[in-house]
Amino acid sequence: MIFRAFIIVPSQYDPRMCCQILSFILSVIRTVAKGGRVLGVVALSAGSALAHTSEGGFVLLLPTDLYIGSGVLAVALTVAMLLILPERAVTSSFCYKRLWQSGAKPWIRNATSLLSAICLAWLIYVGLEGPRDPLANPLPLTIWTLWWIGFVAIQGLFGDLWRWVNPWSGPVWLCRWLIGGSIGVRYPSWLGHWVGILSFLALVGFVLADVAPSDPARLARVVALYWGLTFAGMMVFGPRWRLRADGVSMMLTLYARVGMFGHKGGRIAFGLNGWKLLHGRRLGFGPALLSLLILGSGIFDGLNETFWWLDLLGLNPLEFPGRSAVVWQTLGGLVVANVILVCCFVGALWLGVKLGRVDMPLHQAFCVFAPTVLPIALGYHFAHYFTSFLVQSQYALAAASDPWARGQDLLGLGTFYVSTGFFNTQESVRLLWLCQAGGVVIGHVVALLLAHAVALRATRTRVALTQAPVAIFMIYCTFLGLWLLASPRGF
Repeated sequence: MIFRAFIIVPSQYDPRMCCQILSFILSVIRTVAKGGRVLGVVALSAGSALAHTSEGGFVLLLPTDLYIGSGVLAVALTVAMLLILPERAVTSSFCYKRLWQSGAKPWIRNATSLLSAICLAWLIYVGLEGPRDPLANPLPLTIWTLWWIGFVAIQGLFGDLWRWVNPWSGPVWLCRWLIGGSIGVRYPSWLGHWVGILSFLALVGFVLADVAPSDPARLARVVALYWGLTFAGMMVFGPRWRLRADGVSMMLTLYARVGMFGHKGGRIAFGLNGWKLLHGRRLGFGPALLSLLILGSGIFDGLNETFWWLDLLGLNPLEFPGRSAVVWQTLGGLVVANVILVCCFVGALWLGVKLGRVDMPLHQAFCVFAPTVLPIALGYHFAHYFTSFLVQSQYALAAASDPWARGQDLLGLGTFYVSTGFFNTQESVRLLWLCQAGGVVIGHVVALLLAHAVALRATRTRVALTQAPVAIFMIYCTFLGLWLLASPRGF
């Protein structure tokens, strides 16, 4: 279905032009498929764990300026192609197909949620009492590698798995059953989604600015505190707390909206990533704003590691003094980066509404178009953490087999060595980098298609003028994302 928009071309359009444009997009897909071979290298490589500073050195040797230019050109040509494609060709790209009846019982989700809560409780205990090494303790590896990197990417790619494994729904249901009902306090409507937005920013701030976010005992206390506050909020205010005040669930719910699978008419449905944003209920201001904050936070996550950022702070990137020296600078940069991104998007949207003479208030247009940046955020999330996941997932497997670091082998892995050999050759690093760049470009292409389809549905006239400023915003985000991947890092 991803190519349906490119196949339906009427005779009055130049087929050679469309074929040339399509070849650029297909080349990106082939690059990602080629980069997938690296996973095989990871599985087959052997050797001890090595520091992979060679990755950054090899990236600097690659012709990244050409790769960045090609990626930006692919996105720009996608914009050009959208100008000549008929409306039906774009909107049909996001059609969905109902597959089978959705017959899951609520008690099954409650059971899986209870199991998830039990596993989380065990991880918190191991975080407090287990080994102090973050690469040997299962808690930080599970939270930051399997969940923050892996699960978030899977949620955005496939759909809402969080509703099955969140660690609150089951315990809340069990406690309400034991006490014979809920407390039933109404969540204050004047709070809107601001509690959830602030809790999301607090989570990102903890990841980026805390002096030791991977310290097992420190992380265990933070996770236990967040779980307890969310559990108490859901017990008092009901499910609305999770939808409006739980930043983690709000983020994952938004990512689920761009997944390929979803529910429609009581059946499981499948479509191109983003189809639920086009066919589902329009989001409110809070979730729309959070969509941009997810993107802005992801961009700053890459920016604050670059030589450019450290030079801006007056620090020598080769003599980085540690995270404790830049806590407030990092938090301030996170806020400023998000403010700049939101202002740029709102400015582009305002200009598009004016140029297209769209009869739609700006706040309504913001709620309609802001969620279309989620594929960009997902693509950059994948690209930014891809190499880290390749290494740390191996540590997670080793920690699962020996959770107390006592030389156990619960999974029967035998002698297990964490391999980073795929960082030691220029060819393998090139494949890794192209795979990351392909993720960024594909995310932007899907976002452009989705934004154009949304514009066609929201307004029937002057769509090109309406979308031009937002398209320029997305093209610049492509350049910025690829530049961040290629930039040297100080820590």
